[in-house]
Amino acid sequence: MKKDPDLESALSRNRRWIVNNQIKNIILRHPNQEIPIAFLQKKFKTLDLKGKALNWLHKYPSCFNVTFTSEEHCCHLSKRMMSLVEEEESVRESQENAFVCRLAKLLMMSVNKRINVLKINELKRNLGFPDDYIVRIVAKYPNLFRVVNEGGRKSSMEIELVHWDPQFAVSTVETAARRSGNIRPTFSCSLPFSWVKSWERFREFDLVPYFSPYVDPRELVEGSKEMEKRNVGLVHEVLSLTLWKKSSIVKLGHFRREFALPDRLNVLLLKHPGIFYVSNKYQIYTVLLREAYVGSKLVEKDPLVVVKEKFGELMQEGLHEYNQRRRHINMEKRRKKGVPLARVDEVKCRRRRSENADSDDDEDGDNKLGGLFDPEERKRFYKVLFDDDTS
Repeated sequence: MKKDPDLESALSRNRRWIVNNQIKNIILRHPNQEIPIAFLQKKFKTLDLKGKALNWLHKYPSCFNVTFTSEEHCCHLSKRMMSLVEEEESVRESQENAFVCRLAKLLMMSVNKRINVLKINELKRNLGFPDDYIVRIVAKYPNLFRVVNEGGRKSSMEIELVHWDPQFAVSTVETAARRSGNIRPTFSCSLPFSWVKSWERFREFDLVPYFSPYVDPRELVEGSKEMEKRNVGLVHEVLSLTLWKKSSIVKLGHFRREFALPDRLNVLLLKHPGIFYVSNKYQIYTVLLREAYVGSKLVEKDPLVVVKEKFGELMQEGLHEYNQRRRHINMEKRRKKGVPLARVDEVKCRRRRSENADSDDDEDGDNKLGGLFDPEERKRFYKVLFDDDTS
C-alpha cells in the first residue's frame, strides 16, 4: 500500500508520552500516590529506559514534583497533572453508557455472543474501558451481561451477552446512511481520484449488498463476495468503536474465531485501500480507518482522547521549559569559555544531520529508549503503544 504521510504521522506516537503515562500510573498505584525514586529506578528496565530516573523526572517539571524526604528522593504528580487525572476519571464516569454500548456491540458481533475476558483486555485500552470494567460495567448491568467460567480457570473466564438490544445492532455505516437519507448503506472511499484501478475495484465491491456485522455470518457462504462484504463491515465497525479508530492487526486477529474472520486478515484489509489504511510502521502492522481522519487529525475526538491530548501538551510544555533552561545554562558556559555561539550552532547542526537525530531526542543523548529493532524490546514497546494506556 502506498504510504500516506499524514496517516503515517497519525500512527506515530510520542515515545516519551507513552513512558510518562506509565510512570503516572505507577505513581497512582503507589501508597499515598508518592513513589521513592529508587523504586522507580528499578522500573526503568521494564520501561525500556536507561540513565537515572531522577534526571528523567527533572525534564518534566509540569508533570512531576520531586521532593527530598526521609533521606531519599520521592516523586508525586504535579497539581496540574493531578487535575488532568481527576478530569480523566470524571470523563470515564460520564462515559459509562458509551462503554456499555461498546461492550454490548462487541459481544453482539461475536458468533456465540460471548468473548474471553483475556481477549477483551487486548482491546480495552483501544475502547477506553477502565481497568475495573468487569466491576464497573459488567456487574452493574446484569440485564445485559454476565460472567461465565465453565473451565473454572482465570484464563477461561468469558463475558456473555444476556439480552439482545436492537438499538445497539446498528452499525456506523448504517447510521451514516440514515443521516444522509440514503436507502442503501455504503462505505465511503477516501482515495484520490487518480487511483483509477482502486476506484474501479471499490465500485465493484460497492455493488455487493451491505451485510451488517450484527447478522449471523453462518448464513453466508465462506469465500463469497457477501462474506467478504460482511468481514469488511465487521472490521470497520470494530475500528469505529475504538478511541483512535485504529488497531494492530495482530490484536484483531485474536478475535478471528469469535468474529469468524479470515485467517489472512491482512490480505483482506489490503484489498480495500479506500476504506482501510494499513501501515507497517516500526515493523508492526496497524490498520486505520481512513474516513475517520482528515490529514493526520481525527474528525471526531472522543472526550477521553481530548483529555489524553492535554496530558501530551502538559508534558511538552515541561520538556520545552527544561530544554530552554538547559540551553541558557550551556550558552552561559560557552560564553565564559569564549566559544563563539555561531560556531557551536554550526557544529551542533552538523552532528544532528549526521546522526539523523529524532527531533524528540535529548540534547545530551541521555535516557534514550532502547533500539526498536530488538524483538523483545519492540514487543514491550508495542504492548504499551497499542494498549493506548496513554493510546
